[in-house]
Amino acid sequence: MERSKDRTLSPPKVELRGVSLRYFTPERETEALRDVSLAVAPGEFVAIVGQSGCGKSTLLSLISGIIKPTSGEILVGSKPVTGPSHVCGYMPQHDHLFEWCTVLDNVLIGARILRLDLREARERGAGLLRSYGLGDFLHHYPQQLSGGMRQRAALARTLCIEPEILLLDEPFSALDFQTRLALSEEVWRILRRESKTVILVTHDISEAVSMADRVVVMSQRPGAIKSDHAIEFSARNGERPTPFAARREPEFSSYFDKIWGELDIHVGG
Repeated sequence: MERSKDRTLSPPKVELRGVSLRYFTPERETEALRDVSLAVAPGEFVAIVGQSGCGKSTLLSLISGIIKPTSGEILVGSKPVTGPSHVCGYMPQHDHLFEWCTVLDNVLIGARILRLDLREARERGAGLLRSYGLGDFLHHYPQQLSGGMRQRAALARTLCIEPEILLLDEPFSALDFQTRLALSEEVWRILRRESKTVILVTHDISEAVSMADRVVVMSQRPGAIKSDHAIEFSARNGERPTPFAARREPEFSSYFDKIWGELDIHVGG
């Protein structure tokens, strides 16, 4: 198993210790996750890949405090997770913008739920939208935005609460290929600039390798960590290339092929 070197001597920003999850219904018991242990350093960008149903998105729900594990422990900032908080910002696959609210009002929803200072949040939200190229659309409605613009608005909503950790659940999968490439590049630059700790769940290996410092591969259900790859591009002398540039690096195809081989996806002919 490949592991990235410690980025810092600080304790992990996110840590899962022997986490397992079982769902119980009157008909059956379903084991979703089994003995998952994972540490994410402050400022690290980790991507999680695996087949559908392996528990990738469930891990984000556990880290954010939306659901609780059956066993094991989850720490965020060295503190046990007991429920949702502003420390984690969750950006789901679909933007979930309310069509009857303006773009700016959508961005303020998290701040309202968490009862943050709304005047400060409004200034912060408007500033984020302007920096993401949406300054002329603050008082427009979501249906007036393109798909990529909606996702930028959703990112602004997630960051408006000033989370320390960003959880991204396949945020680009509903976009066309060209928009997806452009937006992944844009979001990567934003998150690097703001020094966020990021956990990205994706089914797209290319996206994972091009964006992340590490790629974690999960097994089929019950989900467990199968491998952990530090993504390094030697020609860059330790400097991380942008996602678009990373796809042209000689190591890119090697990482892609290795991770693809670990996913147990069999293509017959």
